[in-house]
Amino acid sequence: MCGITGWVSFDRDLGAERASLDAMTETMACRGPDDTGTWVRGPAALGHRRLAIIDLPGGRQPMTAETPEGTVALVYSGETYNFTELRRELTGRGHRFATDSDTEVVLRGYLEWGEALPERLNGMYAFALWDARHDKLVMVRDRMGIKPFYCYPTPDGVLFGSEPKAILANPLARARVRPDGLRELFTMVKTPGHAVWDGMREVEPGTVVTVDRTGLRTRAYWRLETRPHTDDRATTLATVRGLLDDIVRRQLVADVPRCTLLSGGLDSSAMTALAARQLAEHGETVRSFAVDFVGQADHFVADELRGTPDTPFVHDAARAAHTEHQDIVLDAQALADPDVRARVIRARDLPAGFGDMDASLYLLFRAVREHSTVALSGESADEVFGGYLQFFDEEARRADAFPWLVSMGRHFGEDTEVLRRDLLGSLDLPGYVADGYRTAVAGIERLTGESDFEYRMRRISHLHLTRFVRVLLDRKDRASMAVGLEVRVPFCDHRLVEYVYNAPWALKSFDGREKSLLREATADLLPRSVYDRVKSPYPSTQDPKYAAALQDHVKELLGRPSHRVFDLVDRDRVRGLAERAEPVSTQAERRGLERTLDLAVWLDMYAPEIVLD
Repeated sequence: MCGITGWVSFDRDLGAERASLDAMTETMACRGPDDTGTWVRGPAALGHRRLAIIDLPGGRQPMTAETPEGTVALVYSGETYNFTELRRELTGRGHRFATDSDTEVVLRGYLEWGEALPERLNGMYAFALWDARHDKLVMVRDRMGIKPFYCYPTPDGVLFGSEPKAILANPLARARVRPDGLRELFTMVKTPGHAVWDGMREVEPGTVVTVDRTGLRTRAYWRLETRPHTDDRATTLATVRGLLDDIVRRQLVADVPRCTLLSGGLDSSAMTALAARQLAEHGETVRSFAVDFVGQADHFVADELRGTPDTPFVHDAARAAHTEHQDIVLDAQALADPDVRARVIRARDLPAGFGDMDASLYLLFRAVREHSTVALSGESADEVFGGYLQFFDEEARRADAFPWLVSMGRHFGEDTEVLRRDLLGSLDLPGYVADGYRTAVAGIERLTGESDFEYRMRRISHLHLTRFVRVLLDRKDRASMAVGLEVRVPFCDHRLVEYVYNAPWALKSFDGREKSLLREATADLLPRSVYDRVKSPYPSTQDPKYAAALQDHVKELLGRPSHRVFDLVDRDRVRGLAERAEPVSTQAERRGLERTLDLAVWLDMYAPEIVLD
């Protein structure tokens, strides 16, 4: 994994700016607790924090290659899963390697193929190369956006980093948020390239960004394309299983302890079973971890979203796969801890709005990191195979809107209800969402002869794979890297994504259920209870003590009447929620309290300039 940052300034020698580079690099100490390194030469400065995964002694960065025409320097975050094959090919082309790291393979690959390198990579990555031969910076991000990457153009160059905090540590960057940034913050549309912070942009997934003295240019090297799917069901199932076997085998490669994240759902159970079978071939036992809450299994109340608690299914899957399993059991006090909230906000750089689900994910990862450095996750299978409720919700299917917003609005309510009415009026969030939706669906290709229904389901799949999944991948990356844990996502392998995306919906749901292809392709690995289980989202605590703790913390905030948060939230509305005699009971009310506290922490931590005109 790791964290990368840097600065290119064509009008100055950055040798005198080492203090700024060091400050930028230090913001990502959590992403790379094992080592730190910087490299400065002329107009280029690169910083790196390392989490050592492969070739522990040999993968130090920044990594450089000297050529007769000049130096090429690399800072790299992530993993290239096909680095062994690429290394073999490069060796055949005359390259000599001094390390066993995938980092050197990427560096040598750039020397061989230049900006055509990314098309050859299979993995999750964000990296930047300073090419002194041509006085240019080349920035590359993986196809699905698994690894975060941001840049901030300046009058004479660019700042970049794995996270906004690295860029904001440079004196040239302003911590300012304009109306469109707030609109992005208060909706879940994930506009490509948008970074919330004014002047900053996200390096989009599947792109190469080049910066030289003439300016900044972006080239897409990958996008999700519509193609005919001609395989029958049996061939499709065999292809899916073959891809999963290969993907998991590649992603188990590491020189540090590995584990899996197990929720008891189809996705993580199948992935854990595959990993367990493959490690057993080498005499190893996979470790698995799950999150749970005090009293959840005994006092669980089913609702429309979550019909069953996770724990019984987790234990069934762990027994079937013969894992060494551990439950991470959290209580309401830990979930509501202000220090945990602050750590989550610091990790995300934004008040992201997932409440106790953010806190529990962070605490899960922190506990896992005590035992393992690499974890495999079932994240993104719902987007790939069609697992969410909105894929089957007729209202969400037919709406000219992001389908998850239709579904979530009905089940959770709106946490923006706590915002000031005048602010909501000026931001016009419904208009922003509608504009974003029209832009998102405009370029989705339709197959010749594709029925209206199949095309509608293609659009829903495309939106989830290019918008919604990026929200969850960013959440996963920030929470895991905040504790120095690398989380890999096998279901985001672009080969699997491309193949399943183009399978018609009738094939993806051939048995009338969600994720039919995944379930049947891995049926031999699953206990019957998991095979039959209905999709259940990431768990959320039902403990009323958590809601009561939120109310207490908001009461304390109300005792600071001059706090900037009240420029954004409705003081009277929040007071009404906080001062109830009983704990708030609805999801919308609880989310409103969480949103208020998140905003307050963010404003205290980053002191952003909020521009509302």
